[in-house]
Amino acid sequence: MVNRNLIRSLEDDDIFAELALLVPEDQGEELLLEALAAEQQDYAQGKLVDGHIVEINDEWALIDVGFKSEGTVSLDEWSGDENPPKVGDTVKVLIEEMEDEIGAADDPYGMISLSKRKAEKIIEWEDMMDKVAEGQVVTGTVVRKIKGGLLVELGVIHVFLPGSQVDIRRPGDIGDFIGRVIQAEVLKIDDTRRNIVISRRSLIERQREEDRAYLMKELEVGQIRKGVVKNIADFGAFVDLGGIDGLLHITDMAWERIGHPTEMVSIDQEIEVKVLHIDREKQKIALGLKQKDRNPWENIEEKYPVNSDHKGEVVNVMSYGAFVKLEPGIEGLVHISEMSWTKRVNHPSELVNIGDEIEVKILGVDPEGQQLSLGMKQTQKNPWDEVLERYPEGTDVTGKVRNLTNYGAFIELEEGIDGLLHVSDMSWTRKIGHPSEMLEKGQELACRVLSVDEERRRIALGLKQLDSDPWDGDIPDKYQPGQLVKGKVTKITNFGVFIGLEDGLEGLLHISELADQKVEDPEEVVKVGDEIEVKVLRVDTGERKIGLSLKRVEWDEDQEKAAAAAEAAENEIPASSVDGELKGGLGSGEGPLFPGGE
Repeated sequence: MVNRNLIRSLEDDDIFAELALLVPEDQGEELLLEALAAEQQDYAQGKLVDGHIVEINDEWALIDVGFKSEGTVSLDEWSGDENPPKVGDTVKVLIEEMEDEIGAADDPYGMISLSKRKAEKIIEWEDMMDKVAEGQVVTGTVVRKIKGGLLVELGVIHVFLPGSQVDIRRPGDIGDFIGRVIQAEVLKIDDTRRNIVISRRSLIERQREEDRAYLMKELEVGQIRKGVVKNIADFGAFVDLGGIDGLLHITDMAWERIGHPTEMVSIDQEIEVKVLHIDREKQKIALGLKQKDRNPWENIEEKYPVNSDHKGEVVNVMSYGAFVKLEPGIEGLVHISEMSWTKRVNHPSELVNIGDEIEVKILGVDPEGQQLSLGMKQTQKNPWDEVLERYPEGTDVTGKVRNLTNYGAFIELEEGIDGLLHVSDMSWTRKIGHPSEMLEKGQELACRVLSVDEERRRIALGLKQLDSDPWDGDIPDKYQPGQLVKGKVTKITNFGVFIGLEDGLEGLLHISELADQKVEDPEEVVKVGDEIEVKVLRVDTGERKIGLSLKRVEWDEDQEKAAAAAEAAENEIPASSVDGELKGGLGSGEGPLFPGGE
């Protein structure tokens, strides 16, 4: 093998003389020309140079690059689709490492490190740099998914597409793009690291901006447009009209009630929508799906006249009522108060459930508000229409005490039919402060129907009316003026003392009838609970009062006559009309004789 390093060391004048000694004459000129050409090359580390294959074995090819020593390149750097290397071939290689003129201490051959494959990569990169620039649109094939994004093949080199730059809305799995041919914009070129970053998103955004401007010019309210569903939320769906998204609200998807937009549309579905509103300043568009079809509320009053009966399906139950679907898009509300004539409904679910088919009556129609008022009970007979027949005045009935109030008790005669038993109709003689003094909730009770107000749906009941009025005979017969009776002090007032004579019956012992002397405070004479003997002065059946006296208990007939005469004179009554009758105990208008008579 010829030592070309030796050739390079020869002085110019000695070149041809020395060559004649080293090689045959016909090869000398060729070697000289090669040496001169080699001197033209840049032999710095990291440079590309031309080399000649001078030897080949099973593992590598020895390449002469015209420098002081040769280098080797592994045969693996020749790809399978290339012709196998042979001695004499010229190849482009990259100088990876350089040795000095003596060579490395452990390398007696002093070879340099070469790479054919890296040289090809550099050539490919430089070739690409002649074709692309930042901002330029390129076309490539997505070859694989890597950390942070995708690797895209542009010709013979690979470039990086970040995951955030794949699309306007990042896909669920960017791996779905593998194998697809895409167009993208060159965002950045790093010549030092030899890498390129591209963006598909920026290209789409730029294109959408152009499409948006064009679309906004030709878009008009009322147009029917095709679009693709790009996103779905609880309140509606966003539809891409070709450069700009419009909102399809859930209330504009169907005339009938739907629970979620996914019942009507799905992602990437192509649909036809109607343009409802355009805000060109904010670039917002409202879309409708149901508006493409006829509004079922048109001529609603003709289809569903008031008082007409219809069947429908319960589609929703709320605390205040139930919504009933009569046909797709037509729903009405049955208010809780319109569900039953008689039942006390606490919640509509006590009577209806979602999915039930029920019969309803149209109570009201509001075409503008698109509302129907419905009734369930109106499809059945109103039991109050027959109350007069079933509960005529004077009829004795039996019911259950349903509720107690300060003024009386409500008696349930049948489900939904109550009567009121007022406190004043509970006893002929007893003063009732509260119904609980005589009744308790849930108690079975016999009463008498006193009156029926069909229009106001009220029935008045009486308890005392089941017995005869004792004031019509029993009391006047039992208590005669002048009679001595025993009773218990039940109440003391500033005008006198009430004496309990029997169960529920009281008489008034006026303060003037307590003692012969003037009494300022009745409690100076008697106390509540004292049992005393008193004289009956008067029984007034009209006023339902009994007048009593304590001071006259020991009086004789003469004293009574004298007192009667004095009272007659005071009231300017002729003495002949008195006849000794006991007139005292009236209280001189200072208070009632019997507390329950007012």
